[in-house]
Amino acid sequence: MNSFLEPFKESIVLKLLLAISTLLYSLITTAQVDKNTQLYKTLKSKDSIIFERSFNNCELEKLEPIIATNFEFYHDVAGIQNREQFINAVKNNICSNPGNHTRQLVENSLEVYPLNNNGKLYGAIQRGKHTFQEKQNSVLKTVGIANFTHLWLLENNEWKLKRVLSYNHLPYTE
Repeated sequence: MNSFLEPFKESIVLKLLLAISTLLYSLITTAQVDKNTQLYKTLKSKDSIIFERSFNNCELEKLEPIIATNFEFYHDVAGIQNREQFINAVKNNICSNPGNHTRQLVENSLEVYPLNNNGKLYGAIQRGKHTFQEKQNSVLKTVGIANFTHLWLLENNEWKLKRVLSYNHLPYTE
């Protein structure tokens, strides 16, 4: 068998075909959903509830129904929080002085990857980048940027945020 493969060991064409095949396979198996799909739109609206409604406008009653009871939040600066700690942190830190802090999703950074079990959707991974603004001299100024990854699970036909990774927090530079 080795003698049969010997002529192909140094073949550039074979190596190129193998590389192209591997690339195409990885694109097919890890493709995010299209931005026009219902899944993408639904999770983008959930992102808006977390940040636009709850974080930016302090409508905390909108936040609690979408957070899973066994929620976990992992932050590279603030550490680990459970559901109660997370909601209290938003309430007592961000919303103690509404309008002084905001978060904006970086345009075109949001990606959604479905999670299936035997062809049935049970969850999704959502990731993206966001910037943070802070009021300075009565003007909101972008002060930071970070990555996030959310694990959403479909529980009783409702999307619940189960896990959050918030990482790579850096000062914002234009």
